[in-house]
Amino acid sequence: MEGDVVKEHTPTPHWSPYVAGFGLGVTLLLAFWTLGTGLGASGGIARLAAYLQHCVAPSRTEASAYFGPWFAPGSPHVLSYYLVYMSMGVLLGGFISAAGSGRLQSTFERGPRISVAGRAGLALMGGIVVGFATRLARGCTSGQALTGTALLFTGSLVFLICTFAGAYGAAWFVRRQWL
Repeated sequence: MEGDVVKEHTPTPHWSPYVAGFGLGVTLLLAFWTLGTGLGASGGIARLAAYLQHCVAPSRTEASAYFGPWFAPGSPHVLSYYLVYMSMGVLLGGFISAAGSGRLQSTFERGPRISVAGRAGLALMGGIVVGFATRLARGCTSGQALTGTALLFTGSLVFLICTFAGAYGAAWFVRRQWL
């Protein structure tokens, strides 16, 4: 209608990275205190994938050298692992945070020189590479970089340095998409 003013919702600003980093450190400390172990994500996602594969092809999953031991007789249920619940908590917490800050929307973050399909393709390729690499490295960035470095594991420190160096090197190839 003419004359009506449509108010556009302005999302709240992002948290300071220092405050968020401090909160993440406190969360890691609480995980050690309450669970006796650190943070991680890929283990929960791998177990969910194993469960879904087992629903479709149980004999193939049980014969797998990687997934099979999770389904051996006498093993706890594959989804009873603490990282499964931690992953669900991350999804729920992210949803609550996005809803509370007015950032709950469906969108593709992208630069002016790349299409939505191109951005989705790059994100999919990156996700596949990271998913494979996390299982190969026996942990994701939260498990290796946060938990491992907090425990002063040399391999985790090397992983963290290589992650930053690799990201810095790869940025040259995709930077034009964001300018």
